[in-house]
Amino acid sequence: MKLNVKYFGMIAEWAGVTEQAIPFSGRTVCDLKTQLETEHSKLKGISYQVAVNQKIASVDEELNESNEIALLPPFAGG
Repeated sequence: MKLNVKYFGMIAEWAGVTEQAIPFSGRTVCDLKTQLETEHSKLKGISYQVAVNQKIASVDEELNESNEIALLPPFAGG
């Protein structure tokens, strides 16, 4: 399947794109993170969130082609 992934903040800078369609043979958010961290090695060293359909997703959430997926950089509060 193909997933449309949107990148935000420093994640977009590191990936060099703000959005891309990627081939995906996994099932879960964990599988997606593993694939993306292999493709974009800078993701391995940071804590980031994956949102599915505008909600923060758990690592065991299953994905399908109709999902809206976003990678969100770490947030600082104050």
